[in-house]
Amino acid sequence: MTRFIFITGGVVSSLGKGLGSAALAALLQARGYSVRLRKLDPYLNVDPGTMSPTQHGEVFVTDDGAETDLDLGHYERFTGVGNRRTDNVTTGRIYSDVLAKERRGDYLGATIQVIPHVTDAIKAFVKANLDGEDFVLCEIGGTVGDIESLPFLEAIRQLGNELGRERSCFVHVTLVPYIAAAGELKTKPTQHSVKELQSVGIQPDILLCRTEHEMPDEQRGKIGLFCNVRESAVILANDVSNIYEVPLSYHEQGLDREVIRHFGLDTQEPDLARWEEINHAIQNPEGEVNITIVGKYVSLQDSYKSLTEALTHGGIANRQKVKISWLDSELLETDDDIIVADHLANADAILVPGGFGERGSKGKIRAIQFAREKNVPYLGICFGMQMAVLETARNIAGMSNASSTEFGETPEPIVGLMTEWNIGNELTTRDADDDLGGTMRLGAYDCVLEEGSLAKEVYAETNISERHRHRYEVNIGYRDMLEKAGMKMSGLSPDGRLPEIVERPDHPFFIAVQFHPELKSRPFEPHPLFSGFVNAAKERSRLV
Repeated sequence: MTRFIFITGGVVSSLGKGLGSAALAALLQARGYSVRLRKLDPYLNVDPGTMSPTQHGEVFVTDDGAETDLDLGHYERFTGVGNRRTDNVTTGRIYSDVLAKERRGDYLGATIQVIPHVTDAIKAFVKANLDGEDFVLCEIGGTVGDIESLPFLEAIRQLGNELGRERSCFVHVTLVPYIAAAGELKTKPTQHSVKELQSVGIQPDILLCRTEHEMPDEQRGKIGLFCNVRESAVILANDVSNIYEVPLSYHEQGLDREVIRHFGLDTQEPDLARWEEINHAIQNPEGEVNITIVGKYVSLQDSYKSLTEALTHGGIANRQKVKISWLDSELLETDDDIIVADHLANADAILVPGGFGERGSKGKIRAIQFAREKNVPYLGICFGMQMAVLETARNIAGMSNASSTEFGETPEPIVGLMTEWNIGNELTTRDADDDLGGTMRLGAYDCVLEEGSLAKEVYAETNISERHRHRYEVNIGYRDMLEKAGMKMSGLSPDGRLPEIVERPDHPFFIAVQFHPELKSRPFEPHPLFSGFVNAAKERSRLV
């Protein structure tokens, strides 16, 4: 019997509903239960694929090619359960589906309304495409009281009635702020948030209270009394030193015990050895490495959320504390080598991540040139691979006009728009006039690694599968020219047409990939590329 846990949030945004959902799922796993996590987002975009990274954060891509909210990255990192296209839905997707049915006549002439047609579509999404999991955790995006969230709240209210208490549980995440002038925590925002939730017919079963200070029992009891919740179900969510400490902290506060109690289950205490080992490694590093990320969306670090977590995982694998320095690539768009060297002087390794558009590209190329010439370990991801190829073409092969068609017409299109590729046995075609949303090469694709290459050494296998999100591709026709300039194409698509990995054998660690390896890294299973990259940074730090 599948049980459903609905997680809502109140008072303010960014309280950590996604982390809370992921941590609770990890605790339920530790008790021996199977889980699936889903995110219901209230914004009108069909998916986050066309949204600015500096406004919304990164786009997390699933194996089956869905562009999803970054919280799905937390879900995968904490549980190891791969998300699917059917695990993230938006208001835009719901309305698109409902209107498509109306146009086809599926509603047989009925007047289409939010209730029941939109709410029925939301409920169908919540319950669809399951595999008999013990628990399904559904996070509702936004904040209670937002007009956009109302259809989702109504849908889960109906589901709560239909499923009954034995199969449904409502967890509400709130803020208990500390007012320094008064010297005390204030419970009123939580009371008002719960009252707002109750006004739409939902009574929370458990409150997850974010606070920066310890809460006296008196105030905990006050929250329970005024919010109609057992005092033991008022769970404190204190700040912790790192996000992988959250499952341990929430267990200590009794979150998973309250969930088990709510459903009337009788299980042994969870096995948390995995999380204790991860935290021991993070809190007891044997050294420190400095890694500089040269990007164009550095004003919002959530733009690279999976990337920073993957570097942390690489640090866990090597017992190193990874210190990240953020560098806006436009600061390197200069001909003055001294300025470039000053910005990169403390880097034990340099990483150039993905991105879109020409802005900042010259600075990324300058960073790559510095890494190549100074033997600084380099990892390029997606756009970072394309810029590495352009750096070699321009600075070593003498092709000053080498460029990407993403930047405009060029006589040397070493990087160009993909017009067709295979998804399984089907040919997919695109052109420059297609919509931007959902038209990239998305999801997991296979790659074959060359024997004797750094890529093969790092992965320790020949055939790999990695997730993609890009519209442009390195032109295989320039392979001979690039290899004469010292750059090897060490990973190709199975048909040999699409370069997936390039590297420089004349360099201690210089590797760039067209895919996004950070999306598959886990704290308990660090991605081999990031483990190898951090190890190379560690070796360099010992030499400098």
